[in-house]
Amino acid sequence: MRAVLQRVSSAEVSVNSQIVGSIEEGLMAYLGFGHDDTETSIEKLVEKVSKLRMFSNDRGNFDLSLLDVGGELLLVPQFTLFADTTGRRPSFFEAATPRIAEGLFLFAVKQFSASGIPKVESGIFGAHMSVQSVNNGPVTILLDDKI
Repeated sequence: MRAVLQRVSSAEVSVNSQIVGSIEEGLMAYLGFGHDDTETSIEKLVEKVSKLRMFSNDRGNFDLSLLDVGGELLLVPQFTLFADTTGRRPSFFEAATPRIAEGLFLFAVKQFSASGIPKVESGIFGAHMSVQSVNNGPVTILLDDKI
């Protein structure tokens, strides 16, 4: 599994010019799933992301988590996180099949929604999405298979 986390002041995802998910202060997470990912992987991801200290305390130190600040979460499925760019055209052989990845994504949305995060929104798996965000910092953190 790979996740790209961005601390945001706001973010939204649209499909066919219709907003399907939007948040204010919190995190936007792009999620990509590989062949070895399971529901157990998702449970570890939820624990990591909800408690990862990416927000500053009053001294400016990264000391507060999404749960600590009551931040919101926007989840965006993105299989391209598994791109192999060895050649000139990316290949995606390491990405989970769409059927498996969709199930994992929907499970992730459900688990994050039950984690205590006040608002969890998401994009639509398999859709062509437009994503807008206002990065805060900017702070961007990559989580890979070692979650």
